[in-house]
Amino acid sequence: MKRLVLAACAAVALLAVVAPVAADTDASAFGDVRIPYQRFVLSNGLTLIIHEDHKAPVVAVNVWYHVGSKDEPAGLHGFAHLFEHLMFNGSENYNDEFFRPLEPAGATKMNGTTAYDRTNYFENVPTSALDRTLWLESDRMGHLVGAIDQARLDEQRGVVLNEKRQRENEPYGKVDDFIARETYPVSHPYSWTPIGSEKDLNAASLTDVKNWFKTHYGAANAVLVIAGDVDTAAVRKKVELYFGDIPSGPPLEHQGAWVAKMHGVKRATIQDRVPQARIDEVWNIPGFCDPEANQLSLAAAVLGDGKNSRLYKRLVYQDQSATDVQVDVAPTEIGSQFSVSATVRPGGDPSAVERAIDDEMQRFLRDGPTATELTRVKTAVFASAIRGLERIDGFGGKSAQLAEYQVYCGTPERYTEELQEVRDATPKSLRDTARKWLDDGVFKLEVDPFPDYQAASSGADRSHLPALGKPPALTLPPLQHATLSNGMKIALAERHDAPVVQFSLIADAGYAADADVKAGTAKLTLNMLDEGAGKYDALALAAAEDDIGAEISSGSSLDTSFIDLDALKAKLQPSLALYADVILHPNFPAAELERERKMQLAAIEQEKAQAVGIARRLYTRLLYGEQHPYANPASGSGTPASVASLQVDDLRAFYHRWLRPDNATLLIVGDTSMAEIRPLLEKQFGSWHAPDTPLPHKDLATVALPSAPRLVLINKTGAEQSLIMAAELAPPKSDPDDLAMQLAATTLGGNFVSRLNMNLREDKHWSYGAFAAIGGAKAQRPFFAYAPVQTDKTAESMTQIDQELEDALGKKPVTPAELDFARDSVVLSLPGDNETASGLAASYTTVLTYGLPDSYWNDIVPKSEALDVQAVNAAMHKLLHPQALTWIVVGDLAKIEAPVRKLAPSLGISDISVLDADGVRLR
Repeated sequence: MKRLVLAACAAVALLAVVAPVAADTDASAFGDVRIPYQRFVLSNGLTLIIHEDHKAPVVAVNVWYHVGSKDEPAGLHGFAHLFEHLMFNGSENYNDEFFRPLEPAGATKMNGTTAYDRTNYFENVPTSALDRTLWLESDRMGHLVGAIDQARLDEQRGVVLNEKRQRENEPYGKVDDFIARETYPVSHPYSWTPIGSEKDLNAASLTDVKNWFKTHYGAANAVLVIAGDVDTAAVRKKVELYFGDIPSGPPLEHQGAWVAKMHGVKRATIQDRVPQARIDEVWNIPGFCDPEANQLSLAAAVLGDGKNSRLYKRLVYQDQSATDVQVDVAPTEIGSQFSVSATVRPGGDPSAVERAIDDEMQRFLRDGPTATELTRVKTAVFASAIRGLERIDGFGGKSAQLAEYQVYCGTPERYTEELQEVRDATPKSLRDTARKWLDDGVFKLEVDPFPDYQAASSGADRSHLPALGKPPALTLPPLQHATLSNGMKIALAERHDAPVVQFSLIADAGYAADADVKAGTAKLTLNMLDEGAGKYDALALAAAEDDIGAEISSGSSLDTSFIDLDALKAKLQPSLALYADVILHPNFPAAELERERKMQLAAIEQEKAQAVGIARRLYTRLLYGEQHPYANPASGSGTPASVASLQVDDLRAFYHRWLRPDNATLLIVGDTSMAEIRPLLEKQFGSWHAPDTPLPHKDLATVALPSAPRLVLINKTGAEQSLIMAAELAPPKSDPDDLAMQLAATTLGGNFVSRLNMNLREDKHWSYGAFAAIGGAKAQRPFFAYAPVQTDKTAESMTQIDQELEDALGKKPVTPAELDFARDSVVLSLPGDNETASGLAASYTTVLTYGLPDSYWNDIVPKSEALDVQAVNAAMHKLLHPQALTWIVVGDLAKIEAPVRKLAPSLGISDISVLDADGVRLR
């Protein structure tokens, strides 16, 4: 299935030398993949789909409107996206921010998105908040127009334009708009992108906006999916109550298939401030529901998904002319696009990369895929489909999948047909379909009669929000502990809802372990672990993973290094054997080191091309000092000089010093038991013994806070926004007041309606988002207040951030209402955060990393309820020290330096320095 292919193969790589197998052998082994549901159509035309999933007391509410940017007439480009924002701003009967009543109700995975063909709104909520959520969603569907006034239109227009600037300020940020214009004729509805036109948005009138809503957001143009811990009959009654009296809306025309096939070769060149050249090649192909788009998605996976794909092997491994290559099908309703995108290595030849892409494409069109290649991508599709059954949310979970197929294909069942098409696909069918789309395409238009819909004469009480029910308690499965015969600790949390088991070997190492070696060693060492182990070279190892549907990954954070395995229960034993090879017998091949080194160096250049990347590279040394273990760039990537000097012996030494059984804990989460898993682990890891050398040590010394604020300026010529970061050091995660400090930080900038965001985004319209957060660390950890802002409002935004921080310590302490909101938004979202095995594993990784009690998460609700405003305001004083702030501002200094320097004395700043992106002082 094309969506599943894209999701699965982003993390999958293969093509080992294996015996040929029947085309559907692996796919058949996974059995039937199906999402049970019931579908209803209300008398007003609203389509309702209900899926029951009782593993957690959580419900996903997902509303899809069949309107997107392709429905915008000339002069109104960007209206669908603008309306997505307006629908979060309040309705006639709840005229306030949509997030405000849901975040304290425990909502998670809450957002709205706009695409070419649809606009959707979704949230996961505790079962106790379902009525409130349905009331809110139905109120903005049926009762929105009266809440839209000129002030609100102006406010959200400013927010949308800041989002557009923020996207276009990123490297390659203007490519999508350019490709859309160049690959479709001017009259085609995909010739502009959903982000919109600044000219059209500025010209939008209040009448235009209200007419747009009345035309496109009726009940008959919407699909509502409710998935989770619900009873179908009861939910249907609730939906009839809340949505049944909403008018259907007028009859609409929906554009039919229009592939707009291109002919010949068309070329263009553009320039942008990017660290590496990039080659994009794009073909127009059939739309979302067309079986041939499904075939072409499988072809894309053969060509570009994973290390063993043809283009990745050719460009990244063999030629080493590119640091990255992606082959995608972007499936949209009336026509899709097949694209190849390759990032040229620094100093490389773009024309050589283009020739290699064309060579591989022609070879595929001539010969098609091998049976082994096709088996690989089929396995990836079905492995992803199985894992997808665990999630209900709107970010690609089951509720989103049911809605997507209903809106685009007229039935939620289309995905089952796509899976069968995957089973039936052959090398010849993929080759023939790929060949066909070198020929012309077709345009068709279909007009259907509009049914005589009738809205109910009455509905829900709109005079007030429904009260929240009693929130569900958080009850995570307990951690079970054991020790293997070699002394390695294991911790297990059983979760039997899906046949998957996750493993994470957590070693006390991380970027901080680079302190007495070359910066970037931890990152490169862990990246090399899956580049060959035991009898496998890098490609054979990736192929072995794909053969059994396993996903092995490795990496580091600040304090830990980890090696993860996501295994299917049916393939648990061979997955563990492969996992043990990676952990115990890494090969560190010199040829792979050179390739990985180039990629890490390229990643450093990418960081230095982005404002946030520059700030993350510099704040660590500014806060902790050059000699502290935490002085490494926050990404752990090191410096160009340090990475260039790393050798295989450096990586082997790091591995042997830090990755040892007495310095690690193996966390297991999923469909297993201690009785089952312990013998399997003994078999694989029992012979792994700690060396005689003492355990390594990291000197995480306490750093004294500065006595006065300071300012660091970094130039980014031509930047369309400035990034402001105000940072200082806060107590460690293990501090007894950690929870109170989390709540304090949440009131400042931890959610949409927090003080900083409401000030800079909603009130001033200077930023797309402003936030505050506390990082994670065993020792002192960073606290940030940060925002990307309009260039001409840089100094003014610094004043506002400083004022918010000062006010929180003085004239505007946290109020009881803010505390209740922050507490609810932090703790009531926890059931949703722990819905999946990966979410549960992340929670328990926090416990093991920072030495917290096993019951930390189950205790957090009663502990938070015991905190009052006095405790949280006291924690605010423990967290914030404005006199110790380090201000980092990245932007076009030709435009912002003078006003920022003029402002500095009023913030108490006399220490001002200008650094380059590497942290070298310029003045």
